[in-house]
Amino acid sequence: MELTSTVFTAKAIYVGVIFAITLGVAAYSTYFERIFAAFFQDRVGPDRAGPFGILQPLADAVKMFMKEDFIPANSSKWLFILGPCLSMFTALMTSAVIPFGDTIDLGNGVKFDLQGIDVNIGILWVFGIVSLGVYGILVGGWASNNKYSLLGAIRAASQNISYELAMGLSIISILMMTGSLSTKAIVEAQQNGHWNILYQPVGFILFIICAFAECNRTPFDLPECETELIGGYHTEYSSMKLGFYLFAEYINMFVSGAVMATLYFGGYDYPFYETVVNSFGENVANLIGFGALIGKALFFVFVFMWVRWTLPRFRYDQLMNLGWTGLIPIAMFNVVWTGLIILLPAEFNLSSWASIGVAIAGIPVLIVGLFIYHSIAGGKKKKTALAR
Repeated sequence: MELTSTVFTAKAIYVGVIFAITLGVAAYSTYFERIFAAFFQDRVGPDRAGPFGILQPLADAVKMFMKEDFIPANSSKWLFILGPCLSMFTALMTSAVIPFGDTIDLGNGVKFDLQGIDVNIGILWVFGIVSLGVYGILVGGWASNNKYSLLGAIRAASQNISYELAMGLSIISILMMTGSLSTKAIVEAQQNGHWNILYQPVGFILFIICAFAECNRTPFDLPECETELIGGYHTEYSSMKLGFYLFAEYINMFVSGAVMATLYFGGYDYPFYETVVNSFGENVANLIGFGALIGKALFFVFVFMWVRWTLPRFRYDQLMNLGWTGLIPIAMFNVVWTGLIILLPAEFNLSSWASIGVAIAGIPVLIVGLFIYHSIAGGKKKKTALAR
């Protein structure tokens, strides 16, 4: 009974720490996004609220709490309230299966994993929760009784469905190589530098593009395109209901970064792990691994911000065309090529370097195939135009 109580207490503390880190990262992502935007645009960023503007997130929070909590008269009140709550809930729940570190030894035979829940369908959990996230946007947009909000919600639903297909196909390649849906097993298969990015460069590019679309980040922020839809699905929202939607977006960025680090960059693996274990013990080494995964996730948060202030957004037809006629065929090619990455070295008894070589060789093959495809498609369009 005492052992169970100790493990439960340790797990509760761990969940609280992850929750605090997630909310802290989301809060200060707003600050650093303004800093990076100012740097990219050669202007002064936030510098009034505290030294170097570091209290700006607190000022934003006070502003959100103090604003009028407005609910449109003709809206569906309870659904209007439920929308942002759903978005926030799904954003926080996704990280439950991410292994932020290896096992920690508490002494007296008590050990626990730095992971919320270790289930053998971890990737399906991530996809299931991410798929539910669109309901928060769809419900909020529909309940607002505003045509601009509804259009933004419909855009979000169709965009998420379109890009989840390509994202799912890109992950199939990871499952083929790992043989497990467990996020813990996927990380363990990448230990000692055998990161999946070396074997799945095309799959990673597909995944990060789809992550931009799933997070509604530029250049895929069409659901809240202010030049066309005022504010998109959250046009009618104010106060902390609006804050929940905006906060959920930054949480999704951090969680997406953690998922990409888990699937493609070894998770909590880092160089010289064995040296640290021999010098300082496993607990210290695993806590450093915890910090390594957080660092990788934060790097991807920076990439999200970098792209936002560098690229313009797509037109909606371009966005859908990229998802259906671009990413899905490339993802299917990647699945077939992954079969070659697995079979050829096994058939000829080659080293892992051969697998990496086959993976890299897939990039020029893909580029040549895309060039031929677009040449043929362009020729057909010219013939059709001349026939008219």
